[in-house]
Amino acid sequence: MSVRARLRAVVPALLPSAEADLPELLGLPGRRLLAQRADDALVVQPLDEAFAPAGDRVRVPAPWPRRRGTWAVAPDASLAVFAGVHAVRAVEPSGATRWEVRHGCWYGACRESHGSYEEYGDRADHRYPDRGSVGFSVDGSFVWAHVRGPLAVGELGPDVVDEWLLLDPADGRVLARADARAAAAGSFHLPHPADPAQMGLSIGEGQDGAPLRWGRWDGTQLSVTCVGDDLTLMSVSPSGKRLMTVTHDQDALAVRDTGGAVLDGLEWDAETAVPPRPGAEPDDDERPYWDWAGGFVDETTLIGSTVESEEDWGEGRHWIIDTAGARTPEEITYPAPAGSRPPVAALGDGGWVTADDSGAALSVWERGQSRGNSSVFRTKSTTVPVRSMSVPKSTGVLFS
Repeated sequence: MSVRARLRAVVPALLPSAEADLPELLGLPGRRLLAQRADDALVVQPLDEAFAPAGDRVRVPAPWPRRRGTWAVAPDASLAVFAGVHAVRAVEPSGATRWEVRHGCWYGACRESHGSYEEYGDRADHRYPDRGSVGFSVDGSFVWAHVRGPLAVGELGPDVVDEWLLLDPADGRVLARADARAAAAGSFHLPHPADPAQMGLSIGEGQDGAPLRWGRWDGTQLSVTCVGDDLTLMSVSPSGKRLMTVTHDQDALAVRDTGGAVLDGLEWDAETAVPPRPGAEPDDDERPYWDWAGGFVDETTLIGSTVESEEDWGEGRHWIIDTAGARTPEEITYPAPAGSRPPVAALGDGGWVTADDSGAALSVWERGQSRGNSSVFRTKSTTVPVRSMSVPKSTGVLFS
């Protein structure tokens, strides 16, 4: 059986693909934002329920080029926070800096405490630094930041490499800080969809591992759960009670609780759960493996991807998994040949999204009728970077 995709909306990019990263859909149903990062600015457009423009477009000037960091935007687009090589900086749409928190340098061999981007912006040895990330809580009441320690105001300890901070978006005040117990090449945040005091942090350490942390703030103390040291967080379910993860080696996709335990029967090894690619020889050693992509289409339905492992043959497949039903991955078919479609990401409201070949638009899909496999259009694969982070390869388009 396969599941036919039905097109819900096409969302044009805000900027030409030659001048910016891929556009990203952010936020929850009813509070969607379309955002796109160029070298000199972050451009944000509020969207309505039909994914059409709703309200004024916002342009926030960027303090450094896009290859030198990551970013996050408040749910109401009133503030953008940029995670750079030496500092986390909050910028208002007017271009005014609201606050800045300085930290250690993300270039691994550097032990300087930089005061500004201009100190190292033209230095060849700082051209390809590692990087951290920032994330707003679901209601915008907190900013979470993963930084290279120490902060300008002091260090947690001599053995702490990376820190996880909880910040007040109004003034940048550090409410709490904790040892992330990692030495990152890159990272990203995924918030709890209802509780602003909870946040997921997925960290990439290159070949060394993929630490996954879950943070909780009780108003006084920040507690950090080590969900795993070899997992990438792909999605948080609409209830916030379930996490979708893919292992660092890309063998297994699973649904876990926020403590890290795999829920009963909700783990899929790609070698046994996914059929071989069409045309594969019986003795072919090139088995499918999971992309670091996908998410919760709704509370009990997952979407996954095996595009990366199939790109050499010009085909890539997307999969729907009903965790409350058969629990068997079903291939998604599209209403027309899809061309080179990158990995997918989920919206949590029954939909998912892909980017077109040129990066000029996003396509929003929903589930249509199940059908036999007689007329299957498959995807030719590409790899698309997520916020240019140095974590395990592409996860497609992320949602905050």
